Amino acid sequence: MIDDGKTVAIHYTGTLDDGTQFDSSAGRAPLEFEMGAGMVIPGFESGVRGMAVGEKKSIHIPAVEAYGERREEMVMEFERSQLPEGLEPEVGMGLQMQGPQGQAIPVQVTSVTDGSITIDANHPLAGQNLNFELELVSVT
Repeated sequence: MIDDGKTVAIHYTGTLDDGTQFDSSAGRAPLEFEMGAGMVIPGFESGVRGMAVGEKKSIHIPAVEAYGERREEMVMEFERSQLPEGLEPEVGMGLQMQGPQGQAIPVQVTSVTDGSITIDANHPLAGQNLNFELELVSVT
């Protein structure tokens, strides 16, 4: 059991249930994070917690323990007149909105018409179950 406050280094490959790879540390330095600090999704941390250095394993994380379920109220439409001057939105473009406490909220443009744009503030992996191949490199 890896205690909170310990720093772990882990190699990983993440896939969706259909086998689509969405991320990997292959060819890069391993991912490092502090256990218990909320730096990674809860299901990922839970999967790593019981590992030993050098161990490899596969984990499955349901959407609720990953990026949560997709929420339709996070999809919003805005008049183009509300956009910053000179901004030409395109479908797939990433933008940032400002949250109530001034925090940056990443959003993606999902639709553009002459008069409005639609944005989605859901995490791109919201509503998806995630699968990871893990290899624990070190614990310090």
